Amino acid sequence: MNASSDQSHFSNLRAQAEILDGEDGLRHLRDEFQVPTKADIKRTTLEQPQQQKQQDRNDPAPADETIACTYLCGNSLGLQPKRTATRINQYLQTWSTQAVQGHFKPLDDSPLPTWLDADARAAKSMASIVGADESEVAVMQTLTANLHLLMSAFYRPDPKGKHKIILESKAFPSDHFAVLSQIRHHGLSPSTSMVTIESPYSEDALITTYDIQSIISKHASDTALILLPGVQYYTGQLLDIPTITAYAHKHNIFIIWDLAHAVGNVPLHLHDWDVDAAAWCTYKYLNGGPGCIGGMFINSRNSLVTTTIADEEPERGYGKRLSGWWGNDKATRFQMETKFHPVKGAAGFQLSNPSILDITSLSASLEVFELAGGVSPLREKSKRLTAFLEQCLSLLSEDAKQLFRIITPSDPDQRGAQLSLLLADNILDPVMKELETSGVIIDERKPNVVRVAPAPLYNSFEDCVAFAEAFELALVATQKDL
Repeated sequence: MNASSDQSHFSNLRAQAEILDGEDGLRHLRDEFQVPTKADIKRTTLEQPQQQKQQDRNDPAPADETIACTYLCGNSLGLQPKRTATRINQYLQTWSTQAVQGHFKPLDDSPLPTWLDADARAAKSMASIVGADESEVAVMQTLTANLHLLMSAFYRPDPKGKHKIILESKAFPSDHFAVLSQIRHHGLSPSTSMVTIESPYSEDALITTYDIQSIISKHASDTALILLPGVQYYTGQLLDIPTITAYAHKHNIFIIWDLAHAVGNVPLHLHDWDVDAAAWCTYKYLNGGPGCIGGMFINSRNSLVTTTIADEEPERGYGKRLSGWWGNDKATRFQMETKFHPVKGAAGFQLSNPSILDITSLSASLEVFELAGGVSPLREKSKRLTAFLEQCLSLLSEDAKQLFRIITPSDPDQRGAQLSLLLADNILDPVMKELETSGVIIDERKPNVVRVAPAPLYNSFEDCVAFAEAFELALVATQKDL
């Protein structure tokens, strides 16, 4: 069978997708998002030229103007919630009418908190998504900055004792850069103080819990810190966070989790799992917008404040953290004293006052998570979506299936909302071009991997079929050119 001679499998899949979408209790959430049309993603201007608009008033709308693109790239950048523009406009109105009073003055007809309290409100919403006490979460800075802040507080190497940092060999480049710079910052060499994990058995960059535990055991006596991803960005593999955390603690090693691809994607129970610390971004599955403000979790036992505001030397009671304006206790923050009185919990790790524009954008999306009932029901839909996507790919023509294979674990409990597809050599660019022409948006990781991420907040089972059909056509077209 080839794509040109028999595509009955797509008719059957579309019928199945229609049933599954009809049974989906979360399908209404798609209406909460701005889904670009096929015409939108082809456009080279913010809006249609005026001449084209006039023509469209006289002619029936072109199909591409009304048909949504197939967007399966939420693992890179989530779509914009419709309420984001409303909330940002309310923020702008507050700024324009209240100016500096917006820091302290609540408005009766605005759902937004005062700017002084915006970070605390966002942290409360975020705490339920990551499974933490409100005091253990701070909305602040960006992902890599937060990783550096955590390592500056908790990586205190002893060259004659514990000094190594363990991370995966295929860590996201910015995590790798952060570890390298932290090691060098302490006058150490990565050749002796950095240990990378890779499986001797997997050709697809997958690492098992056993692989990780083996490396921990081997280097336990001189390892000071571990940095691992909750979901590995390249393969989409979900690591066993509670088991690995417990194993690190058994060997008296502090562990930090990079949750960039896990937060809003899979259920997290950071407090119950006794995680030491974690950091994440908010522009992927959390839909906060490109480069939006990040988040941080610090276990309550690692952020204790043992002083009171009346103490003469409050700095003695807040440990190793860096200090800044916004980490100072609100009761004394505007008294302009030079003694630092840290806020209890993760909020005491904050430095500068946060971007209220960012927090407003993020909070708009967190409202949608509340409408969904949290991450758990989204995870159940996500498992069904990703499994259906896998089924769609398994039914492609034999010609197409020869040109790719899935490198994400097949076990639904070992993956998030992502399938990574390893393509045959030298076909990545033409396949991506064909997909874009078909109105399909996914992302690539050179030299030969594409990542397909059906996000349960706004993706449908129909999207999975649309991708599979466009992907098969792209692969077969590429094969003809070889």
